[in-house]
This record gives sequence, structure tokens and C-alpha cells, in this order.
Amino acid sequence: MNLELVLVLGLLVLAIVLFSIGRPRTDVVALLMVATLPFTGVIDIGEAIAGFSDPSIVLIALLFVIGEGLVRTGVAQRLSELIIRVAGGNETVLLVALMLAVGAIGSVMSSTGVVAIFIPIVLRIARSSRIAPGRLMMPLSVAALCSGMMTLVATAPNLVVHGELLREGYGGFAFLDFLPFGVPVLALSVLYMLFARRWLPGAASAMVSGAPRLEDWITEYRLDGRAFRVRIAADSPLAGQVASTLEGGALAGMNVLAVEQSGRFGMRMLASPLGMRMDPGDALLLDVHDAGVDAQARFSELRLEPLPLEGAYFSGYANDIGMAEMMVAANSPLAGNSASRARLHERHDLALIGLKHGRTAEVLGLAEEKLEVGDTLLVAGPWPAIRALGSGPDGLILLNLPLEAEEVAPSAARAPFALACLLLTVGLMVSGIVPNVHAALIGCLLMGLTGCVDLRSAYRSIHWPSLVLIVGMLPFSLALQRTGGVDLAADLLLDSVGEAGPRVVLAAIFVVTAVFGMFISNTAIAVLMAPVALAVAQHLGLSPYPFAMTVALAASTAFMTPVSSPVNALVVGPGGYRFVDFVKVGTPLAVLTLLLVVLLVPWVFGM
Repeated sequence: MNLELVLVLGLLVLAIVLFSIGRPRTDVVALLMVATLPFTGVIDIGEAIAGFSDPSIVLIALLFVIGEGLVRTGVAQRLSELIIRVAGGNETVLLVALMLAVGAIGSVMSSTGVVAIFIPIVLRIARSSRIAPGRLMMPLSVAALCSGMMTLVATAPNLVVHGELLREGYGGFAFLDFLPFGVPVLALSVLYMLFARRWLPGAASAMVSGAPRLEDWITEYRLDGRAFRVRIAADSPLAGQVASTLEGGALAGMNVLAVEQSGRFGMRMLASPLGMRMDPGDALLLDVHDAGVDAQARFSELRLEPLPLEGAYFSGYANDIGMAEMMVAANSPLAGNSASRARLHERHDLALIGLKHGRTAEVLGLAEEKLEVGDTLLVAGPWPAIRALGSGPDGLILLNLPLEAEEVAPSAARAPFALACLLLTVGLMVSGIVPNVHAALIGCLLMGLTGCVDLRSAYRSIHWPSLVLIVGMLPFSLALQRTGGVDLAADLLLDSVGEAGPRVVLAAIFVVTAVFGMFISNTAIAVLMAPVALAVAQHLGLSPYPFAMTVALAASTAFMTPVSSPVNALVVGPGGYRFVDFVKVGTPLAVLTLLLVVLLVPWVFGM
């Protein structure tokens, strides 16, 4: 063992120790390694920072932007709602549905890309289901790693091993040759995570947020039973009139919160009632705040057809209609006046739907209720109007926004374009017409051109600490190759198990690949171990395919540390994980995967 190898291994051990104690931050440790490795003389500074131009790093950043486009257009929201609906509030079903969805999608695109896209989806699921993100982020990364074992194009190591077979004159793997191993490993991982989730952060309690939810306000202000959705008939006297002018006339005692109209692609669009002319077929979302109003009789008189309503008090329309609590300040000119004279709807495009004197919520006769200093007003209306609230000439102070305010999709009308951009990106990646990073760049630019994402949100969506962590660990791959560290391991492998039984040799190859994959990229370890595995197969006079497949599968078994794979590095921050969390949860799963692979690979391919 030469001095350069000792220095590189020493730095690697130091990085692992710093990662394990959690100080300093993982991205800072990565930058320290970038700065220190050139002093060993093995690599220069240009090679140490070359990771910033690595196509995989650029690809991850671009996929973060595509994921942001799916969030801003509501695609991520709808997918999370579908998973939540399938789960029915059951955390066990939720975890299974999430892992199966990620495994299926990851089988046709980069597992790193799948995680980058799913992180905002999982965060939203966690908020909606009141589950700690740490309970779901590691299952997300595990499922993404397992998805790399599904098809030939699912992850780079598969293609590396396939290419090595072709270079040695053998036939390569077919597209679905990985499926007999990927499906059992994914099933095993799902069952294991159902058990191991008790070790994840947040296992003792569900995630708690300081912000209320809309359902909390619906209960507190007793809003149930006040919401109606009605369609304007062709012969309705309201047809052709302006919505906001009817609250003091035909719709007295009611607030018109929104007008629902047909949009492009058959979608329904909600518009502010201010200045909105109503046409037959349009629907009104009404809040009946006057208990003396016979809503059904009024609807019959005005020829308004009642329609089904999603969620309690418009909570099913939370992407368009929001709520906020405001307080009447000491200098407010509204103090002493009735709520009707406050003219909130006219001034702010917001309807007063609840009022509290102190801790008591008033639910009857809101329009004539006198406002007092310190009163809390609950208003409802379009999110842009709510976000424009603040202390102004009315002397109203914005007190609180619901948790749903963080989940609003500001570009929901662009959802079809976002889906088209995603499908085009995935199609280009699967077909191989252009490199993956080129496909992602095209997808990002189209997301911007179609208005799915803007520049500010695109830059903000990239999780830079995760990228820096990955970049900082890439130079170790080159340093270990140059110092002979990997060659030394390969020689030890041949000396130790070269004459043992085939399954023992496969197990040894799996272990070496997985262990080295803890410290260098799984693509790099596949490059290094594929020729070693084929040489061992030739030495033993056995088929090369079980050995090549074992390397590919072991390269994706990167469960054991947060630096084993970019997939793990991406979920460290959102999941609130420590280095030891991956060791504790990932190591037993890696051992179980080893046993399954050694059992299945010789059986499927034959030796």
C-alpha cells in the first residue's frame, strides 16, 4: 500500500466520521474534501472540482426544475391526492402505494430524476397526512434504488455492465432481463420498510405544524352547511349580470366567492366575481352567511341548479379559494362600523365569512355585526387577493394563513403543458435519441416557455446542498483508481474466493461492489467491477451473465449511507436524516438483498 493510497483512505475515513457526527454540515464536509484532496498529489484542483461540470450533476439540477414545474401546475398535487386517496388515510397503504409508484416510474427513467421529481410530492403527502417527512423520504429513496434493478435503461450501472459484455464479445442484456430480480427486490424492500419505519425520524409522533388547516377553521367558525355550488340555467334572471353586484340584491345574504367556467382541455376554471359577467352554464360558489335565507327556495326562484360540492366548505377548491385571519388594529377606521360597511369584497376581493370577538366565533348576522378593535376576521377569496393583504389604510393586519397556502399551484392552468413536457423528457430518455442531460434541458426550457415555471422559482427549486455533497464525493472515485485501491481490492477478491463455489464467488462480488459503492459513485464502481467479474467468470469457466448481473444489482444496492448514491443524498435534508439512520436501516436491507440476489441470479441464468 503506497503513501498516496494511505492519504486518500485517511481523508475518506475522516469524511465518513464527520458525516456520522453531523458536524459540520454534509455539504461543508464535501467542500473540505474538494479542497484537501489536491494536497495528496493524486489529483489536481481541476479534477477535484470537475464534478460541477459532471453531466449527472447538471441532470439532477435540471430534474429539480422539472419537479418544480409539476408542483406549480398542480400535477404533483393531483398525484399526491391520488396516492392519498388510494391509501385512505392508512400510513401502511400510503407507504406501499408510494414505493410501488416510484418503482414503476423509475423503471423507465433515472432513479435520481425520479427522486428529484417526487421530493415535493412526498412533502405534500406528508403535510396532508400529518406524517413526519422522515417516515416517507427513506422509503422513497429505497424504492428509487430498487427501480434501477427493473430495466436496462433504469440506471447507468446497468448500461455500463451491458457495454462491458458487448466489448468482451458476448451478447448484451435485453431490456427486461433485470425484471425477474427487480420486482422481488422491490417487494422485499416494501415489506422491510413497513417494519423498519419505526427506526426513522418522526416514528414516535406525527408531524405537527404551527399553521392551522382549512378544516380547523371550518370547525372553529362553524362553516359547515353554508357552502353551495349552483349552475345558472339558460332562463335564469342572473344570466348576463355581473356577479359582484348581486350580493345586495338577488343574492342578498350570500357571498359570491367565485364563478366557475369551462376552460381549455375541458377543465373548470374559477374566476373572481369582481366584474365577472355570468353566462348560462356558469356555476357560482356561494357562502350563505344569513341564517334567515332559505337557500333552496331562492335557488328555485332564480333558476339555479344545485351541483355537487367537493370537500367541506370549498376545501376541495383549496388551490383557487383560500382563507386568512385578519385583526382589526387599534387605529382602524373600521372599528365601530358594521361588517357590511367594511366593504371587504369590494376593496380586497375577499368575503367576510367569520368573526370572533375575543375567543367567541359569531356565525349569525355577520353583515350587521359591529367591528371592534382586536376582533379577528376570517375572510375567503382568491389566493392572489389573500397574499396581497397586509396592514394598510383599513387598519387590518394579516394574522394567519392556513397550511394549504404553501400547497397552492399558481400555474394550475398549465398542467397539460407540464405533463407534456414531462412525457417528452421521459420519452427522449427512454429512446436514447439524445443524452439524458440533453433531454432534461429540453424539458426545462419547454417548462419555462409554456409558463409552467419562471426563472425565480426554477433557481429556488434546486437543492444546492445535495448537489455540493455529490460533487464533493466524486473525486474519491478518481483518486482510488489512480492509487490502486480498487485494483488491490480486486486482487484480494480473486485470492480469497477464486476457488470457492459459484454462489460464494457471486456473494463476494456483490459485497465488494456494494461496499465500494458506499464511498464512490455506483456508476464508477460498475465500471471498475464489471471487468473483474467477467474475468472471474472466465477463470472459473462459467457463464458471464450471472456475474455481470450481480455487479449491476449490487451497484444499485446503495442503501447503507447517505453518500452511497445521489438518490440518498437528495433525501437527507428533506427527511431530516443523520448518517447513522442510513446505516441502521440500510445495512440489514442490503444483506437481505444480497441473499435474494445470490439465490435468484444462478437460478434465472444458470451457471
